[in-house]
Amino acid sequence: MSVAIYPGSFDPVTLGHLNIIKRASACFDKLIVCVMVNSNKHGMFTPDERVDLLRRSTKRFPNVEVDFSNELLAAYARRRGARVVVKGLRAVSDYEQEVQMALINRKLNPRLETMFLASSEKYTYLSSTIVKEMARYGADLAEFIPREIVDDVNRRMGEMERKEG
Repeated sequence: MSVAIYPGSFDPVTLGHLNIIKRASACFDKLIVCVMVNSNKHGMFTPDERVDLLRRSTKRFPNVEVDFSNELLAAYARRRGARVVVKGLRAVSDYEQEVQMALINRKLNPRLETMFLASSEKYTYLSSTIVKEMARYGADLAEFIPREIVDDVNRRMGEMERKEG
């Protein structure tokens, strides 16, 4: 069975992420979408909440599993029997960092390959950071994140603004 991992912070998951999930799930028997801890980011949602949002957003993909890990990706992949990491590239600016991470992962786990998928043109500009900024100003998020989670993002942004204000 071919198993791949699509790691990320997914805070929150966007339609760009879902596009990569859809395309990658067609290439492998099983795709594990794994919420990873990024020590450089403070999340809008907890890891458990992100797992829940992803599960609701990906339920239509029968070969997609959603998981959480706070270990190194190379170790997680070894433990889960995955041989491929899937990474989406939005722009040239993503490439340098992602190649560096791919080389490090391969050094830590020589059997692990990284497959890069170019973002679909209509999602090249989209990031979780941009979604959070739009939510802060009350923009309609329906064209940017899965409809299953629009209310969750708006509700959380309202909670965060009440705490700040």
